[in-house]
Order: sequence, then structure tokens, then C-alpha cells
Amino acid sequence: MDKPKIISIYAEMTPNPLAMKFVADRMLLPEGAQLEFLKKEDAESSPVAQKLFDLPFVKSVYITTNFITVLKNDKAHWDEIVFDVRDYIKEFIQNGGKVWIAQTAPPATTTGKPIVADPPAAVVNHARPANEVEEKIVEVLDSYVKPAVENDGGMILFHSFKDGIVTLQLKGSCSGCPSSTLTLKSSVEQLLKNMVPEVKEVQQEIA
Repeated sequence: MDKPKIISIYAEMTPNPLAMKFVADRMLLPEGAQLEFLKKEDAESSPVAQKLFDLPFVKSVYITTNFITVLKNDKAHWDEIVFDVRDYIKEFIQNGGKVWIAQTAPPATTTGKPIVADPPAAVVNHARPANEVEEKIVEVLDSYVKPAVENDGGMILFHSFKDGIVTLQLKGSCSGCPSSTLTLKSSVEQLLKNMVPEVKEVQQEIA
């Protein structure tokens, strides 16, 4: 019997003090696919997320391509738990634990192409553009914003566009990040205004 391939995972800080990014040396999900779980009951399709929710300090889990972003509550400090969480994820996957179990309805990725399947509640993606302006907004987000935000362990998604106002959703490390409002109102808003003249303002969706 072949021995399982050794997996390497390292922890990386994010701008959000409550979030830590755990990066693997292999793909965890197909390119473009992204999942977010806010509680264990919603994570039936992701055994690794369910496992993480067994830890008392885990608040939410965001998974995409080759990393997992874990948001914690105030029950622990990262300097006390970061290596334990890293080893926890590594050992689970190394011992055959699944990151993902595909279900039935194939969701679209940010490119609009169905890659994996999952209950809709777990999949995070742009709202479907309704016109050319919204298509341009999504294109700008994917081309210019996505790489930097993913590097910080998060995701900013298009939610709606009305009366010149773009509403965006914040996921992963961006969710609840103290600097997220500043980033939206400065960098992202200015970028969209410059590249999509119809955009007048950018705001965050309030759950």
C-alpha cells in the first residue's frame, strides 16, 4: 500500500487580528471554488471544517484553492494556539480526512464556470451580473482586487449595484477586519470609480 503523501502547512498572519491563514503545499479545492462556514451544522460537506469547529475558539472557516482561513473568538490568543491549529489541520488531512465532499448542484466560481458541487449556503460567489456595468465591476474585482485580498486570507464579492452604489460582501479574514472599511472606502472604491465611471460609491453589505 502506498504511503500517503506528506502535506506541508504553514500559518500566515492576516490584517485581521482574529483571523489566521493556513496555507497548504497542494490544492484543497479546485481553482476558483470558495466556501465559507459560520457554524458546524452548515459544514456537513467539509469534514475538515467540522473538525475545526470542535475547537472551542473557532468562529468561522473559509476555504479556497490552497488555504484555510480560521476566524477565532476571544477565548484564545493566536500566539498560544496557532501551531496547534496548524498541526490539527495537517494531521487531519494527512490521515485521510477530506477537505470537501461534493454534493449535487454545481455552483459557479468567480469565472462563472461550474467546478464543484455543494449546498448553496456554503458556496460564496459573486452575485450574477445583470448588465454590462455589473459585469465590468466583477471583472475589475477579479482582476485587480482578488489577488491582493486572497493573499490576506479573504475575499471581497460583488453583491449588488444600484443608483451608482456598489455593495460588496466580505469573506474570510476580511469579515470583521478593523481595516476592511478603510480598504473599501479608499482602495476599492477609488479603483472602481476610476475603471467603471458609473460607480459613485462602494459600501459593505450588512448582514
